[in-house]
Amino acid sequence: MNTLGWLLQWPIRALVLLLVAALPLGVEMANFGTALWAAVLIGLLGTLLIWPLKLVLGPAWAITSLGGLISPVSFLFNWLITIVLFAIAAWLINGFRLKHGLFSAILGAVVYSVISAFVLRALGLVDVDATRAALMDYAAS
Repeated sequence: MNTLGWLLQWPIRALVLLLVAALPLGVEMANFGTALWAAVLIGLLGTLLIWPLKLVLGPAWAITSLGGLISPVSFLFNWLITIVLFAIAAWLINGFRLKHGLFSAILGAVVYSVISAFVLRALGLVDVDATRAALMDYAAS
């Protein structure tokens, strides 16, 4: 993906965060500026924390998925990482609040991921999670 496409993802993801905040999931977003910072931070956290999270969750993943043989378990661990990143961003950014704590983090992260993937693919920005996906593929090989 080119740099322009990668940079265009941030405002699109910010708009998706505002949409998620408008749904009754317990996610609160103060304004577009807060959503933009949250989108940037979620992306940066995904880049910076993917290795530490994989190291922490790796042994549990290896045991429960039989080393990757059971793909639904791998899928759940990827969702877990997304939820952790979403919750950390909410904790760090004023104006981004999870009203119902973990429950809001789970619902918000899942809805955010699904809508973001759909919208970015519809707009032709097909490398939805380019950095995190590339790191996961690299770690798996």
